[in-house]
Amino acid sequence: MSLPLLRPVWAGAAPPGVGAAMSLREGGVSEGLYASLNLGAAVGDDAETVVENRARFAAALGARPSWLRQVHGPRVLIADEVTGLPEADASVTRKAGVVCAVKIADCMPVLLCDRAGTAVGAAHAGWRGLSQGVVENTVAAMGCDPADLIAFLGPAIGPSAFEVGDDVLAAFVAVDPAARSAFAPLRPGKWLADLFLLGRQRLARAGVRSVYGGGLCTVGSADRFYSYRRDRVTGRMAALVWLHPGPAP
Repeated sequence: MSLPLLRPVWAGAAPPGVGAAMSLREGGVSEGLYASLNLGAAVGDDAETVVENRARFAAALGARPSWLRQVHGPRVLIADEVTGLPEADASVTRKAGVVCAVKIADCMPVLLCDRAGTAVGAAHAGWRGLSQGVVENTVAAMGCDPADLIAFLGPAIGPSAFEVGDDVLAAFVAVDPAARSAFAPLRPGKWLADLFLLGRQRLARAGVRSVYGGGLCTVGSADRFYSYRRDRVTGRMAALVWLHPGPAP
């Protein structure tokens, strides 16, 4: 089955045994506010419709995601040990054929792999998880030299749309004073936050030097992306990364 997918631009740095993709909002059977490839099972969409969307997505990839119940925190799990629907916002694996997956609709997906193609990981990085260390925890859980890792920042709410309060600024600056450069003053007590820059800063602090992607805004592309900030009631996309079980296709 063919679906429109967004493929990470790893700039030739990722090994051929690594698979990665992100869904767009096209190609499913959801209707109305959730049209059409909603992959979120807890956003108010019809349950059977979501099952069909997920089946189409898995068929298009030739891989079945290991889903998480995301809570905007820093917890990371081993994807091949996941059973049920555990609370976590990131997963990693060294096992071929196991798919690390995160759902998004403005929060930033961070996909990771090592240059040798032995480990992959995916993190759901909204401001809460990012400020609490979900990226650093994912890097550590991969068990690789961070300098050997490659990261891709997928579509997220862009710096011209992400209005936040003083609490968000304080949460980042408390950990890294340099994070202030990712916040542009808007009006008293309000800032425009650059989630992509914050992600790059946290990756750099974790020792990851090769970072690609960033810059695609979910809010500004209603035909391609779901956006919670834009629509409130809406669907969810998914970003995935895995190791091919055999020679890369």
